[in-house]
Amino acid sequence: MKYRRLGKWGVKVSEVSLGNWLTQGRAQDQSDTAALVKTAFDLGINFFDTADVYQGGEAERVLGVALKDYVRHHLFVASKCFWPMSEMVNDRGLSRKHIIESVNGILGRLQTDYLDLMQCHRYDPEVPLEEVVYAMGTLLNQGKILYWGVSVWDAGQIAEVCAIADQLHIPRPISNQPPYNMLNRGIEQSVIPTSERFGLGQVVFSPLAQGLLTGKYLPGQSAPEGTRGADDGINRFMKDQLADQAQLQRIQSLKAFTEEQGYELPAFALAWCLRQANLSSVIIGASRPEQIVQNVRAAELEISADVFAQAEKILAGE
Repeated sequence: MKYRRLGKWGVKVSEVSLGNWLTQGRAQDQSDTAALVKTAFDLGINFFDTADVYQGGEAERVLGVALKDYVRHHLFVASKCFWPMSEMVNDRGLSRKHIIESVNGILGRLQTDYLDLMQCHRYDPEVPLEEVVYAMGTLLNQGKILYWGVSVWDAGQIAEVCAIADQLHIPRPISNQPPYNMLNRGIEQSVIPTSERFGLGQVVFSPLAQGLLTGKYLPGQSAPEGTRGADDGINRFMKDQLADQAQLQRIQSLKAFTEEQGYELPAFALAWCLRQANLSSVIIGASRPEQIVQNVRAAELEISADVFAQAEKILAGE
């Protein structure tokens, strides 16, 4: 495993991190979660990402139980808040009330005294950014969080919140968590340059495009049984792409190309993300330990820019 600084800041995180968005606390029991965490930690992963809304808090709870077997300061644990946790009017968003109460709940479910990173799961247009920054400053002063970040914020929002943090003499956010993969490069144009200017590092989710970049979804065929694409409870984010037969065929061409080069497609796709200097970590999801073993290989790959360029042409249909 290799490690990178989170943005311009001193803390270092594993290039590959483990998230539990659609897995832990849903389709996996406590023993499954423990096996995934053990495999990840043994392979050098120190970064574990979750959120209060994942499975209504159950994802945090099972992760917290699993992490109790490890020395706390050897871990980098991150969570998030924004999405509704109940029908109550203040149990959502980025108000000072909800951020602080959310962190208190997260700490209880994770069975820890502090979070290494607390993230604003989305931008909240109803809350002044001063209120968000003050809330994070309070949590920093209390020692309940060590750093804070944002998730899926655009360049203008990142620039504005950093300027406000500077004005209030409160530490800036140090990370942004956006989707990023070979099929979705939207952050390259403005989010990455702005983040570089203000010192934020990218912690990207969906680096395998919800599993499309594993190559297991074949054109003209139904999603394989047991995969995310075949699960109507969680495949809503990928239905359009599963229906894009031309794209599925291009992915198969990419898979053939990467294998000719001596690389497995999932590790290649993760390594493609990691070619970005502003990227600190790619968050993977896993339902089986062997998937973690396969994906961690990305940190070991040395792939030339020419090979990456050829792969991009294949996906573009050139």
